[in-house]
Amino acid sequence: MTVALVTGANRGLGRETARRLALRGATVLLGSRDPGEGEIAAAELSAAAETAALTGPGALAGPGALAGPAAFARPGAFAGLSVEAIRLDVTRPADVEAAFERIARDHGRLDVLVNNAGTIVPAPACETTAAHMRATFEVNVFGVVTAIHTLLPLLRRSAAPRIVNVSSTTASLTLSATGADLPGDATVRMAYTSSKAALNMLTVQYALAFAGDPELAHIKINSATPGYTATAMNAFRGHRTVEEGAAAIVRLATLPDDGPTGGFYDDLGPAPW
Repeated sequence: MTVALVTGANRGLGRETARRLALRGATVLLGSRDPGEGEIAAAELSAAAETAALTGPGALAGPGALAGPAAFARPGAFAGLSVEAIRLDVTRPADVEAAFERIARDHGRLDVLVNNAGTIVPAPACETTAAHMRATFEVNVFGVVTAIHTLLPLLRRSAAPRIVNVSSTTASLTLSATGADLPGDATVRMAYTSSKAALNMLTVQYALAFAGDPELAHIKINSATPGYTATAMNAFRGHRTVEEGAAAIVRLATLPDDGPTGGFYDDLGPAPW
């Protein structure tokens, strides 16, 4: 059984990604800074899966869901959905170390890591301070480095490890430099977009490093942009649903062996760097 860890998964895109991976049969560790919120989310996902299983496989279909017999092997196949809450604040190395110890003890390896936890500290560009940038990069960049560095030994043990860094279309240097009309408030997102552009470079650099190491060459790492998705981070102003936004994340988390690595994708295909 696939073992997956999704950070920032107690709500929004992270929760939907956890749900979708669990529906595909993975054991999902639902990372949450707040242990109570994580436990509630995990319990709700399991309960929802049991209800859906009783109404027939059609209820489980949706964007990014598997089609055909592999997805629905038998009636009620998802009644035993495996979702476990895990306390995880990616800005706290001790939390990430504790996650490593738990996964190593309980599962022995990690097959999928979705770096979804993120933050936005809105401020106009000319009023943005180094403190704004540090607070944003602490989660969106340094937290990702901490997670990958700490969990890499567990990913190395997997036969088909996948890492997905959840980025943003607003991180695109191409679109930003050409004045593309990107959704959201462009006047207050300098720290956020800069952090996501840095995250995309992490994806590229890790992909090159993995490819150059025979012991890590089987790891695939990609960035996914969910588009302007309605979540608490943007006060639910996004025009896309979490079901739509999670599609690219889940696809990259479940790539076949001949799938790409080191890329930046939305749910239609490659996104402009």
